[in-house]
Amino acid sequence: MNSENVDKAISKGIPAATISISSLGSTSSQRTSIPLNASALIEYEKELNSQANVRDYLITFTNNLAITTSNSIKLQSASLAQLTQSTNQLTRTTVMLASNKCYELSLALHSMAKRIPYEDVQIASNQLIRCASNVLTAVNGPLQERTSLLNLDLSRANALPTDYDTDLEAEWSNLNLFANGNDFSIETIEKNRNIYYQKQLANEITLQTNKIISLLTSSLNIHLNIGQNSIMNRSEAFMSLETISINSLSNKQIQQIGNAQFNIPSNFNLNTNNNSTISIRSMMTPLAPFGNSKFQSNTNLSTSISLSILDKYGNEISIETNINQPIQLIIPRDPNVIIPSMIVQNVTSINSTLHNQLFYLNYINITNDLTIAVHFEIHPLNISLAYLFIYKFDQTPLLNSSTNFIDGWILFCPSNLTNESIYTYLINNQQTFGHQSLIFGLRELNSTEIIDFCSNSSYTNLPITDEGFNFTSNYELRIYTSGCYYLDSNNNWKSDGLIVGSLTNHYETECLATHLTTFAGGF
Repeated sequence: MNSENVDKAISKGIPAATISISSLGSTSSQRTSIPLNASALIEYEKELNSQANVRDYLITFTNNLAITTSNSIKLQSASLAQLTQSTNQLTRTTVMLASNKCYELSLALHSMAKRIPYEDVQIASNQLIRCASNVLTAVNGPLQERTSLLNLDLSRANALPTDYDTDLEAEWSNLNLFANGNDFSIETIEKNRNIYYQKQLANEITLQTNKIISLLTSSLNIHLNIGQNSIMNRSEAFMSLETISINSLSNKQIQQIGNAQFNIPSNFNLNTNNNSTISIRSMMTPLAPFGNSKFQSNTNLSTSISLSILDKYGNEISIETNINQPIQLIIPRDPNVIIPSMIVQNVTSINSTLHNQLFYLNYINITNDLTIAVHFEIHPLNISLAYLFIYKFDQTPLLNSSTNFIDGWILFCPSNLTNESIYTYLINNQQTFGHQSLIFGLRELNSTEIIDFCSNSSYTNLPITDEGFNFTSNYELRIYTSGCYYLDSNNNWKSDGLIVGSLTNHYETECLATHLTTFAGGF
């Protein structure tokens, strides 16, 4: 019923990425935007809240179910995985009760893991990982603006607490927590109070999910010998667990769903004195957590991937590499991401009005709390043309016979065109670090320059001129930013030590890292 409701809403113009989170391994259900039917959103949310209320009621029946045998664990975990599958329909109460029950079941499974067959442990673990991933996705969906805040949560957040008259210092009564500056309107207070409780629960669920994963890892590892692995590949989550020798970690590739992967270099430092065996746990979930960061990380269209190296007791072992031999990560985005269209640059019409300029200049604001990379895509309407691209951070670039005031440059020659007849260029996040703006200039090379510079692959000099630019044809331009981020121990997204790689494109981010944790890509 949920998928039918979502598909119907998408067909009426509601962007898929604003009402649903794609399953792992799924394909896009909406490549281009279409006009929105205003009544469609109202109709969708009415049906959504109705179904959410039903799930909120049904989850209460799981509370008091007795956990007695491995069969009871398998049955209850399967029910919870199914009940939480529609992550856009889970109220905070549903999320909390489901997560608590999954944790209880994980504890029970861990206590009997040595006494029951591996097959039973694996079946129950698979369902519990699905449940844990579902509730984590559900609680982060509204915070990442990927799913709607539910009416039942809004009403519960703003209902008078039972101890309202006696607990005058309660968070609920502190309007300063929920106001937007000087905006103390009822609408603002109620909206922000609801979001406040959503963030609070998200942090609690993150901690509990980590405990569930740790318990299930330990339960599975009891049955795994060196060279053996356990893989759970479902639409809600991916998890692989493998026991190997330390030497086998060198140059190892850990593949997840789609193109998601980790590639370990040949040289690294592993913080352990034990030279025997280690376990590798790889995980992937459909949505990156919101985290505690007070600033925007732009991870709301990213999946989340993680890799942990564990000793025989289940303790994490830190791994370090250097930036010259980094760990390579590929992080897919949600397939429903809508790529902005290219914009035609009508430069032929301004040749005469800006005849004193040597380059056609553009300004980009790159102010960000976390480092970002900037991607340029230029589609010449005449693919036989070549261009000189220059840029300068925080100031206007200047390049002529007497001045070279630029931070970088590249020649775009026809031989550099992609299969889609596009010139591409990346300024990575190390280069943009500490800067607030980027100004780039473009000029079309004349026929002589094309022969002199594009036919010589070993050119080292710039084609410098003192003549104003003269475009004989227009071109299309698309600029987008990306980022590589990791979650620190305080659940904050950070970007230090990560580099956005050149393989980054519209649908996935390549990150180069020197350590392992949970990662996401910004877009």
